[in-house]
Amino acid sequence: MTFGAVKDAVLVFCGAPRALTGGELAPPLRRTPRSITASVGFITLSGVAVLTGAVMVSAIRHLIRDGVPLERAITEGALLRPILMIGLVASLGFLPMALNTGTGAEVQRPLATVVIGGIISATVLTLLVLPALYWLTHSGTLHLPRIVLSRITDE
Repeated sequence: MTFGAVKDAVLVFCGAPRALTGGELAPPLRRTPRSITASVGFITLSGVAVLTGAVMVSAIRHLIRDGVPLERAITEGALLRPILMIGLVASLGFLPMALNTGTGAEVQRPLATVVIGGIISATVLTLLVLPALYWLTHSGTLHLPRIVLSRITDE
């Protein structure tokens, strides 16, 4: 296991449902039909969502291993730039497919729409929800400290 802890692996895989919400909401907004290629988009989307969670959890774990207190490790480990870069690169890569109107557009647009919508929701929710979940699972308390709350709401 990559992280050596089941809690951390579960936190990383919790990113998939956060991504699926955006993947479900995007096609009706663009009036794109459900199709087999949209289902393939959900598979792609789950991989990207897990990647963003893994980047954040590994950054937090690295800081804790270096002796940084949990509260500060979470606020510093909720890395805005790497998470946004993962989301932007993946979304921009699918943008030509989403805007295609030529041959094959009926196959490409549903896939790209699901992926882009899901990546947007996964990125935003990873930055907002994952730090709070990490605190709740590793601190032994159900109350979020003010610094974690301010970090979550400031972004």
